[in-house]
Amino acid sequence: MALLRSLSAQRTAISLVYGRNSSKSSNSVAVAACRSFHQRGTRSTVGEGAASESTRGVNGARFLHSGERPLQASAVVQPELVSGETVKRSTKQESSQERNPSPAGSPQRDPLDVSFNDPIAAFKSKTTGELIRAYLVYMICSSEKLVEHNMTLMKLARNLLGQKLFVLLMKSSFYGHFVAGENRHTIVPALERLRSFGVKPILDYSVEEDITQEEAEKREVESSVSSAGDKKEEGSMPQYHVDKSFADRRYKVSSARTYFYLNEATCERNMEIFIKCLEAVSGATFGTGITAIKLTALGRPQLLLQLSEVIMRTRKYMEDMVGGQGNVLTHHKTIKDLEKYYATLGDNKDVKEFLNNVTSDKEGILHLFPWSGIVDEDSQLSDTFRVPDPQTGQMRRLISQIPPKEEEMFRNMIRRLNTIVKAAADLDVRIMVDAEQTYFQPAISRITLEMMRKYNKDKAIVFNTYQCYLRETFREVNTDLEQAKRQNFYFGAKLVRGAYMDQERDRAKSLGYPDPVNPTFEATTEMYHKTLSECLRRIKLMKDCDDDARKIGIMVASHNEDTVRFAIQQMKEIGISPEDKVICFGQLLGMCDYITFPLGQAGYSAYKYIPYGPVEEVLPYLSRRAQENKGVLKKIKKEKRLLLSEIRRRLMRGQLFYKPKGNYVPI
Repeated sequence: MALLRSLSAQRTAISLVYGRNSSKSSNSVAVAACRSFHQRGTRSTVGEGAASESTRGVNGARFLHSGERPLQASAVVQPELVSGETVKRSTKQESSQERNPSPAGSPQRDPLDVSFNDPIAAFKSKTTGELIRAYLVYMICSSEKLVEHNMTLMKLARNLLGQKLFVLLMKSSFYGHFVAGENRHTIVPALERLRSFGVKPILDYSVEEDITQEEAEKREVESSVSSAGDKKEEGSMPQYHVDKSFADRRYKVSSARTYFYLNEATCERNMEIFIKCLEAVSGATFGTGITAIKLTALGRPQLLLQLSEVIMRTRKYMEDMVGGQGNVLTHHKTIKDLEKYYATLGDNKDVKEFLNNVTSDKEGILHLFPWSGIVDEDSQLSDTFRVPDPQTGQMRRLISQIPPKEEEMFRNMIRRLNTIVKAAADLDVRIMVDAEQTYFQPAISRITLEMMRKYNKDKAIVFNTYQCYLRETFREVNTDLEQAKRQNFYFGAKLVRGAYMDQERDRAKSLGYPDPVNPTFEATTEMYHKTLSECLRRIKLMKDCDDDARKIGIMVASHNEDTVRFAIQQMKEIGISPEDKVICFGQLLGMCDYITFPLGQAGYSAYKYIPYGPVEEVLPYLSRRAQENKGVLKKIKKEKRLLLSEIRRRLMRGQLFYKPKGNYVPI
């Protein structure tokens, strides 16, 4: 009877979380929403009123307003339990699952505890030895002194133990916990085990050069300045020019890998490595996996700096022309509006040629430049970005003259990216283009969006990454969603908090431009939730209009429990199910297993970011991962408690040699 009462209580708690399904709108409301969605375009989603509108669901479900706190687990589920109580409850839950297996032929699914406080669900994919290793690794990561000097200690251990013993030590500790294996063949068992527990991989070849700060600065400065010199013309923006003080892009960066340009041959090798990642994902995950890439691995950073500056100068040009702020799409200007603007210049041949080359969407809203020229092998950047002076009519460049050799380097970068994305499309694997520093990001986002337009015609192959600690993230995502809608391609986005906050703030202050980062952690959380809510709102509208909701695919890449709960709650309230395959979740390997695995085992689309590479060459990555863990001790505290609970439970039940065996099928 006690067991039955316990199970009944659990079902009641679950129903509190999931029992409130949103009632469907009446036909008239759905039709009105569809008509509004198709007719109003950007006016209702970008600019004034966007924030207030995006904070509500279609059926009146409220999203996060400025100043509101994110959804807390305690509001809908039982509060966290102490270790002994957790073990007791989890043991009962396990017994229930053992006596009620899934029907034959159907994939196994477990109920989801959104307090993420169930050690059995979190660690059933791990051996007891792996749990003990994880606990010891977290204990070490909790020591600030050990973490602070971790690279020095690892090098000392290598010198004392010798190569073989040191590699063995790393595989049984940090490397074994945070890295899946040395190459694309040795990681296959790890990927297969993940899959059997409902989790899919995002592969990342995590090799970094162990170079000094001086060498990093030297390479960055040399590769960030044109052979024609670093010309700071009138209207140039300081953030898009290299500064030696911040040339080592590893400065205050905890987890993001950093590539420093050496030569074109190195970029070719990086391209080949990314393609091997794609092949590994395809071979082990039946096309459900993702490969992460960085654009700075594929070309000269100077070209990204110059393109980023010209994109931002283009926006400034448009703002001056229309007397407002924001991307050109937000102003709904047509070719006729542009012709009126230049009417005072008379019969000017250059202006006419410029107007002939201006592009617009199917609704006549102009984009100003033929952005496809960026990924067009026959276009030259120097010739593309030229605009008429509104006073004189003379053509002026928005980008300084690029020498032919560097134009060729840019085309090589685009060729490499094209090769990678085409391989992904052929292998039915997705590409996630990682976000980087704000001075590279306008170019990265623009190139990625053009790749979406080219390859995301039938489904989302290419995903962009948006860092929600930036003040402009909501507007950027809105604009890109609108472009995807107008140009009819599938939009893929990974939402992250971001990896470069301290570096970005220091650089902005030093170089004298506005701080691009949100002022507080709470403001970043609000930005994340607001941006996610807008994506979900648009998905809901497409579902109501019988459009393909999969035209928007979002990854909630967060280790923050409140954000994950917020996403789940919003999915429930507006009627988006995991089976719709439009929302997925992602966390790093070796971190927050108590979030990832319960999600995957409950039928949500869940991913682990999987680093791999040779032990010695991954040491810089491991060093910074330890630094990252130092900054999230609260998170580690919970994971350590859950690990200890599960280790004790297994010891008490005689499961020291427990062998993980999953029967889950990923969404």
